[in-house]
Amino acid sequence: MNALVATNRNFKLAARLLGLDSKLEKSLLIPFREIKVECTIPKDDGSLASFVGFRVQHDNARGPVKKGIRYHPEVDPDEVNALAQLMTWKTAVANIPYGSVKGRRTEQHRRRSQAFADP
Repeated sequence: MNALVATNRNFKLAARLLGLDSKLEKSLLIPFREIKVECTIPKDDGSLASFVGFRVQHDNARGPVKKGIRYHPEVDPDEVNALAQLMTWKTAVANIPYGSVKGRRTEQHRRRSQAFADP
């Protein structure tokens, strides 16, 4: 079971226990915005490398979205969606006036170009 399926299952169980209307339940499961970007850049050896970025803004009803980015080559969009959804519930339960957002970018830290290496 992936992270999004588990998160949705747990939310649906909580929604039933709270007696939420099915329309409200469905609307709370759908992210406000999903963005995917891809950037292709030349590497030191002349070949090209593509990097994908993915960001889910799950909810902004309680305020501006709270930042969060995960840098890992194996993070998938479902995991990012689940993390954004969990951030929605966490900020709401703690009564923090933020929406929720999570993002990811595939990156191989050890393979960065020497042209961009720290001095």
